[in-house]
Amino acid sequence: MTTIADELTARAAELDAADPLAPYRDAFIGAESPLVYFDGNSLGRPLRRSAETLGRFVHEEWGGRLIRGWDESWMELPFRIGDAIGRSVIGAAPGQTVIGDSTTVLLYKLIRAAFDAQRAADPARVEIVIDTDNFPTDRYLVEGIAAERGGRVRWIDVDRSAGVSAAQLRDATGPATAVVVISQIAYRSGYLADAEALTRIAHDAGALILWDLCHSAGSVAVQADAWGFDLAVGCTYKYLNGGPGAPAFAYVAEHLQSRLAQPIQGWMGTADVFAMGPGYTPAPGIRRVLSGTPPIIGMLPVRDMVDLIAEVGVPAIREKSVALTEFAIALADDLLAPLGVTVASPRDAAERGGHVTLQHPSMRDVTARLWTQDVIPDYRDPGGLRIGLSPLSTSFAETLAGMRAVRDAVSTITS
Repeated sequence: MTTIADELTARAAELDAADPLAPYRDAFIGAESPLVYFDGNSLGRPLRRSAETLGRFVHEEWGGRLIRGWDESWMELPFRIGDAIGRSVIGAAPGQTVIGDSTTVLLYKLIRAAFDAQRAADPARVEIVIDTDNFPTDRYLVEGIAAERGGRVRWIDVDRSAGVSAAQLRDATGPATAVVVISQIAYRSGYLADAEALTRIAHDAGALILWDLCHSAGSVAVQADAWGFDLAVGCTYKYLNGGPGAPAFAYVAEHLQSRLAQPIQGWMGTADVFAMGPGYTPAPGIRRVLSGTPPIIGMLPVRDMVDLIAEVGVPAIREKSVALTEFAIALADDLLAPLGVTVASPRDAAERGGHVTLQHPSMRDVTARLWTQDVIPDYRDPGGLRIGLSPLSTSFAETLAGMRAVRDAVSTITS
């Protein structure tokens, strides 16, 4: 007699067998192990090719070429990899994307530069608009920049199971708005914002808009140029698999580059890097976003993953992502709803990014228990367990195994 458990196992096997991206799972270190990894939206698995890349770099480029490496290739890597991210990941023409500092530093540079430029053009523009559920770093930076530059924050109070709507942004923007800061995918709920529509609303108000792409780059479609983005920042250790602390990328639309004066003036952003002149003259183009020496080693795994994304294509990655999250939600309804667990992410795939949040008061303890069992989700207050499903390294069978483990942990802790 076939049981429900047998049916779910068969369904997962059927989905894996039909998945055209299934062979790419072997490209990631650890994917062959029984460990269930539900945190690819925080730190992606490493590529096997990146282990080879790093070893080769240490022996041949760093060890073999030494300081000559800067003249031979390293100085241009931030722009080459930036252009590759633009081309394959965020829909940007060359010369508008660069990789370099941490996410926090790049967010500070661009928000502060945008605010200053807007305020200089129109002293009435003193507000930075951001939602109450944006990622903490974004909120903290906005508060700090407003205090530092004599501005103020205009908060959009959003539903934590959703995100910023068009109506809310229209209500929050106007003649006082300098800059709008929004995450394309809400870090808590996975809500996928309508970036094109919200960008248009910000522009209608005369504001510049910065998009945080940390949870979207490499998992959903981004068309920075076509959608009219002004600025964007994204990390590379999630779906771009750059590793812990990998450098972030910045996008600045070409027409804005000469207008923005980034506030951390370092030698790498000058017009003549080796002139060592007595004063700072910003470089033309995207180079002016840089400040200090680029973290070359940290960029190399990012380059490998961007190459893989270019090979597969974001549309195929997004299709797999939707299939995985749909499967996870169906499993939550079957296995977890009877235990009082609710889905705190949008059920409409058009409004959902690459992760699903499961809500229950016991989820902090559930997460801790699961980690001891080699099932690795993450936890976000209040009571949210996030299921991060990285499309190229996650299988349907792995998703089923993890959701069964979540069911067992909730049942044990609440019994």
